[in-house]
Amino acid sequence: MEEGEYESVLCVKPEVHVYRIPPRATNRGYRAAEWQLDQPSWSGRLRITAKGQVAYIKLEDRTSGELFAQAPVDQFPGTAVESVTDSSRYFVIRIEDGNGRRAFIGIGFGDRGDAFDFNVALQDHFKWVKQQCEFAKQAQNPDQGPKLDLSFKEGQTIKLNIANMKKKEGAAGTPRARPASTGGLSLLPPPPGGKTSTLIPPPGDHLSVGGSLVQPEAAPGSGGTTGSWPQPKPATTATADIWGDFTKSTGAAPSQAQPGTGWVQF
Repeated sequence: MEEGEYESVLCVKPEVHVYRIPPRATNRGYRAAEWQLDQPSWSGRLRITAKGQVAYIKLEDRTSGELFAQAPVDQFPGTAVESVTDSSRYFVIRIEDGNGRRAFIGIGFGDRGDAFDFNVALQDHFKWVKQQCEFAKQAQNPDQGPKLDLSFKEGQTIKLNIANMKKKEGAAGTPRARPASTGGLSLLPPPPGGKTSTLIPPPGDHLSVGGSLVQPEAAPGSGGTTGSWPQPKPATTATADIWGDFTKSTGAAPSQAQPGTGWVQF
């Protein structure tokens, strides 16, 4: 018994009678009819306590609480507590004085309910003791405990009702098309009908016309090589019509284009 264990009270009965019992001649059990039930040897209070796994049946004076006798119980049912064969209100208990001396005495209750409570209190305590022992074994050997079997038995089937399940847009199983990755850069196409810009080379650069290099016309007095820019093409019929309409409305006649420019002065 450990030092840190506390004592708990399991049952208290205010009245119990104690009887001297004759030696048992056979192994058939005790009989309360053989006792002198009208002349109990002692009467008082019964209290059942527990400390650890051991229960104690204590017979105490109902007024002062002085201990008359005590019966330690380490197993129930067992030799420490036995029921008689001819009544449910009487029991035989084994008392000890702490010096190694033991004796068997009979106890009895005037009410059958008190006898029932006495019996149940001992049963519940040792049921708890058994559970604690099982928990301790499982803690030491967790792999030896019962395992839950969730496998299907032979011929066993399972039925799923999926008639009311609706397929949601974007749910798993209907992957959406994703645009091809461009490495983190977004390449936009050119706008429709866009015009390509025309680069006018600066003076001194060479202009390629029809696969031949043409030098621009040098400024007068520069002493450089004399060259000429390609002359603008004659206006087409559509262009002439535009100029004709313009002169009719304004009365002005366009002058000739300056050489090397492409601009028209009015």
